[in-house]
Amino acid sequence: MASAVVISGLYAAVLLVCCLPPWCSAVDYTVGDSSGWRSGYDYSAWTRGKTFSVGDTLKFNYARGAHNVANVSASDYSSCTAANPSPDSSGTTTISLTTAGTHFFICGVPGHCAGGMKLAVTVGRATPSAPSPPAPPSDVTPTTPVSDQPSSCGRLVPSASLVLVGIALLEYSLF
Repeated sequence: MASAVVISGLYAAVLLVCCLPPWCSAVDYTVGDSSGWRSGYDYSAWTRGKTFSVGDTLKFNYARGAHNVANVSASDYSSCTAANPSPDSSGTTTISLTTAGTHFFICGVPGHCAGGMKLAVTVGRATPSAPSPPAPPSDVTPTTPVSDQPSSCGRLVPSASLVLVGIALLEYSLF
């Protein structure tokens, strides 16, 4: 009788853990990968196959002072103009994608946007499991390096599920 209660409790725990979503799912992208943010690169090709979500970040790497990153409107993107861009030219710019929709970025140095230094990313809503990030103080925030690898947070859920299933099977076989 007690073993049936233990087994029922273990099954309930396994079911609960299996139903839990991962804790987060944000991805940090380095724009242009190892090529970085530079003229002559096809950033529309770089975005193909990538799914951007609220909570993800874009890291722009470029020669400090030689380029910059300006978050612009759709019309400024199309015309390669940066009206009131307040561009960052630090050499490393990280943008947090905090809202769904299409976001536009250009290099505000004359001629660079026309040379291909422009990026449009369509950001979908965060998955239900992704926490809402706090709003950054501005759209352009230099920060420490990030990786292109998906975050490892939330990977505990499948491992814990397997352990609990193993325990439940062991308990079941012993009684």
